[in-house]
Amino acid sequence: MDEYRTKTNGTRAFIFDMDGTLVDNMKFHSQAWMALFESLGINLEADEFQRRSAGKTNPEILRKFIGRNCSNEEIQVLSDQKENFYRDLYRPHLKATKGLLPFLKQAKELNIPMGLATAAGKENIAFVLQGLKLENFFSAIVGAEDIRKGKPDPEIFIKSAAKLHIQPEDCLVFEDSLFGIEAAQRAGMRAVFITTSHQPEELGNQPAVMLAVPDYSTLDIKVLV
Repeated sequence: MDEYRTKTNGTRAFIFDMDGTLVDNMKFHSQAWMALFESLGINLEADEFQRRSAGKTNPEILRKFIGRNCSNEEIQVLSDQKENFYRDLYRPHLKATKGLLPFLKQAKELNIPMGLATAAGKENIAFVLQGLKLENFFSAIVGAEDIRKGKPDPEIFIKSAAKLHIQPEDCLVFEDSLFGIEAAQRAGMRAVFITTSHQPEELGNQPAVMLAVPDYSTLDIKVLV
């Protein structure tokens, strides 16, 4: 397993991304997006799409790739179509990233406040949290409806810290996307990089990143706080 550490200590709260972080589901999102774009006559490579869209909200993604002005109503219809297809695809495969549940339980036992910061909308958040019975772990949730800009803008993490009543510099983010890592760094937070979507070497020089790991199974909370 490849991992590296750059700095430790000072953490008072954990903030988790959802897609690709709590669950390893990004390929199902990509499949749903590819199907939607194909129906619109837009041809994209899945890898290229994921690199350019990770952390973005659905309206940001649709306006970026459709290449024409769309009404808010049209954006909503297309977004709902994609998300319904995604949930149908992923529902039979829904499971937590390896080691996540024991990690969350240990953090809760240690009274570490935990927040969820995701570009996903309310229905997808409920789909994952209720489906995996994770609702009681998160005392603050910030989703697509709560933000104006997706990652790499730091807005979502700043709002999460505020909801947790913890200073940004005392929060540790768990992320799978490069845009998410950039957003955490811009928010003044440190991060653990979950390598479900990228290889560790893709990070480059990211001083905010403490560790890069494939899942939660080897994480030691005592090292992170």
